[in-house]
Amino acid sequence: MTTEPHPVLARQTEALELFGRRVHAVRDDQWQAPTPCTAWSVRDLVGHLVAEQAWVPALVRDGATVDAVGDRLDGDLLGSDPVAAWEAVADASRAVFAEPGALDRTVHLSFGDMSADDYCAQLVTDLTVHTWDLSRAIGADEQLPDDLLTFAVREVTPHAAELENTGLFAAPEEPPPGADAQTRLLCLVGRRP
Repeated sequence: MTTEPHPVLARQTEALELFGRRVHAVRDDQWQAPTPCTAWSVRDLVGHLVAEQAWVPALVRDGATVDAVGDRLDGDLLGSDPVAAWEAVADASRAVFAEPGALDRTVHLSFGDMSADDYCAQLVTDLTVHTWDLSRAIGADEQLPDDLLTFAVREVTPHAAELENTGLFAAPEEPPPGADAQTRLLCLVGRRP
């Protein structure tokens, strides 16, 4: 008997693989190229996602606090092989969240506690948005899968107005009437499709 994976784990696997395909597609001359995240180059963007995934074992598996981890995950985690760095953290993140009971744990973040299930959903949403950013930056296919778009729109919509206040997102844009899910998501996170 085959059991379906938890919905957030299915979306996590899909998002990690999709972003990973874009990381593998980055040419040597594109690592310093600009991205829709105006302060970040392609290398910075990939570094951001590597850092996010690198936190998963400590926060989810070990139950560590941000203070306990300290500056261990600060700085350049990409080293001389950004693709290998991505693959290592993506594999570790996927494995940690797939552990029995992992999604039932509590994660201690800088702004407070959150369920591991919600934390995973947040990471999936970030991966989805940044896959579009990376795709645009390197000239790859920008169309995101419908299931990831539906998931991310559902996750972002209740928080869209607050995202600008984090300093990490531009102000949300009003999507045009009849906008598809990808346009709605990009508008919610202040991107210009």
